[in-house]
Amino acid sequence: MMNFFYTYQSLLDHVLVYALLAMSQYVVLRAGVFSLGTAGFAALGAYACALLITKAGWTPLAAIVAGTLLGAVASGLLAMPLSRLRGVFQAVATLAMVQIVLSATQNWVSVTNGALGVNGIPKVAGTGELLLTVVVVVAVLGAMGRYRIGRAMDVIREDETVAVSLGISVPHYHRIAFVLSGFLAGLGGALQATSSYAITPGEFGFGMLVTVLAMVVLGGRTSVWGALAGAAILTTLPELFRVFADYRNVVEGILLMLVIVYLPRGVADTLIAMLRDRRLRHRAGGARAGQASLPAITKTVTVNTSIEGGARP
Repeated sequence: MMNFFYTYQSLLDHVLVYALLAMSQYVVLRAGVFSLGTAGFAALGAYACALLITKAGWTPLAAIVAGTLLGAVASGLLAMPLSRLRGVFQAVATLAMVQIVLSATQNWVSVTNGALGVNGIPKVAGTGELLLTVVVVVAVLGAMGRYRIGRAMDVIREDETVAVSLGISVPHYHRIAFVLSGFLAGLGGALQATSSYAITPGEFGFGMLVTVLAMVVLGGRTSVWGALAGAAILTTLPELFRVFADYRNVVEGILLMLVIVYLPRGVADTLIAMLRDRRLRHRAGGARAGQASLPAITKTVTVNTSIEGGARP
């Protein structure tokens, strides 16, 4: 058992890091925001954390916190103008932000070391720390869905007109989604830096952007479990099908197309809906059986309408 764990420990760490990034993408999609900025915020968090440790001498914990907060602050600043945009305009604007961040990491050689990246990062984020972080984030996002903020985001995603008629401020909740997404992406990037010894600009490029988006689409966009399922499937897929390693993108593309056509809600969301429907049918069947088993209670009341005795003489 321990040999199996040590063999696949790096793969598990990779799954957990991408689970955080997928949950970052899930947050904005749940609120109806078409943001593609997760890779950019992750790059900010990763580089800030790595540079603060290797060049400024910060402790790893302080650097992780700083990288996480930088992702949140950057997304908050970006949310000010973008919270009033919709659809493809949000996507293009956030995609431009990702390109700006990547250009800075590649060309600001005196600080970021260019295409060579940052090396010599101490590995302080192990499997236990990553797993604990993912569990806490899942618990927080799950609790959020049961309160006003989660319900408001669901209404906005389904119909903004209805949301406005209910008094929900759409730009306000879009800004919240942006900031929360940037926070999680910055955290994921910082943990990626402190769990892999080195980072390069190529790790946060278009490939990460597409992969994270595909994870949420594959797993499901309306449940945090969808992000986890998508991260687990797409991260372990290359390991399971090493024979198709040269055709990884083709296999992932075919899988994604099949899910979109046959499971448009995603793997996890479809499974959750099936289990919920089955539970409701079971309850309804139990209620009908209970009603049928109740004994029929009848009561016969005899009313004597006759008047005894004769007439007075």
